[in-house]
Amino acid sequence: MTREDRLFERARAIMQRRANGHYRPILRHLARRGHAHAMLELAGLFSQGNDPADLGVMSRAGTPAWLYRRVWMRGGPYACLAAQNLAMSRFNIGDLHGYRLWLRRAQMLGDNDSGLELDRFETRLPFGDARAIGRGRPWRRNER
Repeated sequence: MTREDRLFERARAIMQRRANGHYRPILRHLARRGHAHAMLELAGLFSQGNDPADLGVMSRAGTPAWLYRRVWMRGGPYACLAAQNLAMSRFNIGDLHGYRLWLRRAQMLGDNDSGLELDRFETRLPFGDARAIGRGRPWRRNER
């Protein structure tokens, strides 16, 4: 186990209240050093509103989207998870083209669920809530 992995485990123990200390400085240090799992955790914390960050901007250093993209670009075991998170952040801000792009990238990394989601993706949905935001479509015969 490397020093970075031990530090990450310490930060995780602090987050789960199994140890005393501050976990954010540890996660930020590890993210600056390129620890992929720490970058994913930090982006998740930012996305939950614990720190002010803009989900939609990919070029601003330190935002969740920037961290996810950095993990995806480095490759490795967490790249697929980063692509999935980027797809969901794109969907949440209404960027359906970006949503499909990141789902496709997650599929290329081996995520079969992303491929299934791409196959059944529709820009117009039959639900009332979707109609309210301008993405409704008429009911099909087999749905009535």
